[in-house]
Amino acid sequence: MEMALPGRRKRRALPASEIGFRICNYSFMVLLCVTTLYPFLFLLASSFSGGDLSVNGFSLIPREFTTGNYVRILSNRLIGIGYKNTLFRTIVGTALSLLATFALAYPLAKRTFPNRTFWTGLVVFTMFFSGGMIPNYLLVRSLSLIDTPWALILPELISAYNLVIMRNYIMAIPASLEESARIDGANDIVILFRIVAPICKPVLATLALWISVWHWNAWFDSMIYMTKADGQVVQLVMRRIVLEGSDQLTQMIGMDTSQYYTTEGLKGATIVVATLPILLAYPFIQKYFVRGVMMGSLKG
Repeated sequence: MEMALPGRRKRRALPASEIGFRICNYSFMVLLCVTTLYPFLFLLASSFSGGDLSVNGFSLIPREFTTGNYVRILSNRLIGIGYKNTLFRTIVGTALSLLATFALAYPLAKRTFPNRTFWTGLVVFTMFFSGGMIPNYLLVRSLSLIDTPWALILPELISAYNLVIMRNYIMAIPASLEESARIDGANDIVILFRIVAPICKPVLATLALWISVWHWNAWFDSMIYMTKADGQVVQLVMRRIVLEGSDQLTQMIGMDTSQYYTTEGLKGATIVVATLPILLAYPFIQKYFVRGVMMGSLKG
């Protein structure tokens, strides 16, 4: 009689239907990963390529490897100014947006707040109806925010969707925590920042990721509100570089005619330089992402 060794489980044979499902599922996921990574690999390879891709053809390993495209892009004055404006917008805008959203979501999450349903419905109403681009521009101009970085931060300071997510998350916090703090003599400000804020760390990290990605990738408002090149963000500079023709690109970048640069290589280097910093933020916030979204969608 065969005896089973301790600590070893006997594997159950999988039915043919489940094996077929796993094969199809893994094949689909591999295909999805390939189609997702291919554009990044294409841009990365073209950014390090010193030859003309239209003549030499595309290869994941550049035939003429060079870092001259990155040197040329990073030494350009417009890229430096755009990076400075984008960093200011992303850091300051994300911090102020989180603070304003958190401060507004806290009272809306309290059942004792007067007319809470009305104010929440008013916030949700703005998700479906807005004034439009022209009224927003007139408002920004009347506030004398044109050609200032605050024109890129204040109009989109609070998102109704993020506010609802934050409100629902706070509603899931037991009321007994705040009651115990009040018994110990804590006021509303202490409760908000010493008790509620640490518990809301997952949803705060999730919203910080969303807001920072939006600020980093935004360019349309900069094109409208910034009439001077010194106020434009890096994404708008990248858009100009990518869309301009070779002659305009040479003039914009200040390309040295004694050295050989390709339009495709400069465009690829520009996109990588403008995209890579925000991609590096994902691994540090990913662990909070799913938990923050799920907890924020439990209560209504």
